[in-house]
Amino acid sequence: MTSIEPKRRLWCRLRQRLWPLRGLRLQRLLALVVLSLVLALGAVGLHPAAAGPEGGADAATAKPTWTVGTDPTYAPFQMKAGAHDELQGFDIDLIQAIGKNSGHPIRFVSLPFDGLIPALQGGSVDMVISAMTITAERAQAVDFSRPYFVAGLGILVREGNTTIHNLKDLEGRTIAVQIGTTGAKAMAEVPGARVTTFDAAPLALQELINGNVEAYVNDLPATLHAIQAAGLRGLRVAGTPLTNEFYGIAFPRNSPLRDTVDHGIERMLADGSYARLYQRWFGTSPPELPEQAPALAEAHREAALNPVQLFRNLMRGAGVTLSLTLVSFSFGLIGAGLVAYGLMGGGPVLRGLCRVYVDLFRGTPMLVQLFMIYFGLPALLNGLGLPFNLDRFVAAVIALSLNVAAYLSETLRAGIESIDAGQWEAADALAMNPIARMRFVVLPQALRRVLPPLANEFITLIKDTSLAAVIGFDELFREGQLVVATTYRAFEVYLAVALVYLVMTSVTSWLFKRLEHRLNPQRHAMAT
Repeated sequence: MTSIEPKRRLWCRLRQRLWPLRGLRLQRLLALVVLSLVLALGAVGLHPAAAGPEGGADAATAKPTWTVGTDPTYAPFQMKAGAHDELQGFDIDLIQAIGKNSGHPIRFVSLPFDGLIPALQGGSVDMVISAMTITAERAQAVDFSRPYFVAGLGILVREGNTTIHNLKDLEGRTIAVQIGTTGAKAMAEVPGARVTTFDAAPLALQELINGNVEAYVNDLPATLHAIQAAGLRGLRVAGTPLTNEFYGIAFPRNSPLRDTVDHGIERMLADGSYARLYQRWFGTSPPELPEQAPALAEAHREAALNPVQLFRNLMRGAGVTLSLTLVSFSFGLIGAGLVAYGLMGGGPVLRGLCRVYVDLFRGTPMLVQLFMIYFGLPALLNGLGLPFNLDRFVAAVIALSLNVAAYLSETLRAGIESIDAGQWEAADALAMNPIARMRFVVLPQALRRVLPPLANEFITLIKDTSLAAVIGFDELFREGQLVVATTYRAFEVYLAVALVYLVMTSVTSWLFKRLEHRLNPQRHAMAT
């Protein structure tokens, strides 16, 4: 037998086995073979051991990404702009340049300003760059880089105001500030000043534009940029800057990244890239920067959490929360009854209007409704030349009541329609008019049936009042935020806030259960 004969037999056997797989099945088999080869080659190519010497060197020398926290509402330092709504600003360009020079990619995390230091303490971010002033109090909670910007607090007033020129003139005035800033801290020490805090600088500025406060205090560079960028008119800077402050990049305590960032700032100062960046954003040459902020040289004890003061603040906030809840729920229940009547017994036009109202307020976030009523409506009317402003308590009650009415109207409608038709006929047989029939026959029975959902809505409203903090309302949650902004003890304070909410909702739930028990007809039947 020749050597060719075994090969011929092998080929014949292979052909016999492949023949049943002809046509579509053979094509699928070939596709699977090709796909397996591609995946195998890809795995070999991507395996570190298979990479060439250059690729292996890149993998070995790759540096970790820096996670940087920032509040993107503070132009021109950090903001979202451009066609793709990307982060821009002086701070953004600065930290990106430092990261590029040191070989570290940058990943930004957007946070509210008062949440930046808690995020550092919790390890959510590696560092924070957000026009944060270096202060002795903050230095007790975090570490700072060397200063990278010189700023100062400025007072902004409406053009018609000629009585405010300096810090003393702010005594007894109404002032808007951003929570957690040095402006908020400085204004808290002004005798008699009524300070309203907001989560973001644009909201505090809008408060001045709408005429709800007499002054707005914030860092002057950001204030001037806001006036110029938005083309705001009717505003002026009063007097000269109140302070001379320095911005720094914040780090967790004893972070090894601080030295790297400090070297990066020093390198940019030395090679002129910092001056070019400053010129591009501010149109002028930068001032001299010290190696250390003067505030860090001040002796300052660690900000302590005073439990007694915390309790007082939270009790004051809880009182405001309960009053806001009771007033809003009362008006909302009245409105819900009217809307439920329109949905059930009104004509086609009235039913259509009520349906639009319910869908509108149930289909949009309450936060948006608060902004529209408190900020949007006055801004619209003032823009039309109609002077108008709204008290924040009134605005909060209107927004919460309208929202509650939309939800409760469907609850009441369902409860009324659940009453058996025989009850209605019995009332008619007794010659009751529609009002008497509803008052003495239908509503008492419907109320017992809808009491659990009413309790749920009331408890939900207690918690939803925390949204009023965005319009500067000092309810329970805002009182907790204000304490965190000065002590940086986020966990303890917010735990206390949560416990107060839990107590209020638990007591409310118990009261509604007691009421449900008293209205239970079986209880009265057993008593007799």
